[in-house]
Amino acid sequence: MPRDRLPAPCIRVLLAEDQGMMRGALALLLGMEEDIEVVAQLSSGDAVVDGVLAHRPDVALLDIELPGASGLDAAAELRERAPDCRVLILTTFGRPGYLRRAMEAGAAGFLVKDGPVEELAAAIRRVLAGETVFDPALAAAALSAGPNPLTPREREVLAASADGATVADVAGRLHLSESTVRNYLSSAIGKTGTRNRAEAVREARHQGWL
Repeated sequence: MPRDRLPAPCIRVLLAEDQGMMRGALALLLGMEEDIEVVAQLSSGDAVVDGVLAHRPDVALLDIELPGASGLDAAAELRERAPDCRVLILTTFGRPGYLRRAMEAGAAGFLVKDGPVEELAAAIRRVLAGETVFDPALAAAALSAGPNPLTPREREVLAASADGATVADVAGRLHLSESTVRNYLSSAIGKTGTRNRAEAVREARHQGWL
């Protein structure tokens, strides 16, 4: 090879996906691209920031539904601690609420998992080049839907009660008084237009607010 035609450096990708089979398949398929190298594979959202700081990837490919911190939480933290790393969200759920949260967290792209791997590889290249990659129809729906009506604390209390925990349990987990927990739950129920907290959890998840 002539000295003036050295190969282009590979795009370093960190992959966070909780399903082992999906994670392995994605890493294998992306690794077949000549210009992409998967430098780290993670199964937990809590490990994303440390993984990025340790491996210094160009792009972090994050699922939303991860144990510990969600991919959206990790994206928001990466914006502060590793701003040079571009974040691409990959999810099963193409919900406007999730897309809006991804945009607010500073993600450079948002893709649904049912697309071809060639589309994913192209998106990785595009976000590294400084572009944003969002489905236009989904982006329009996210903008028309407006912002998440739930405050961070309401989301936290609602999420903590999603497994059927009692008010006392939630209060203990979050170090709040029981009356404060009830107030947050009541507010969340009102904002979601539901009748109880179980319905509020389902609606918030359906909208991508939780």
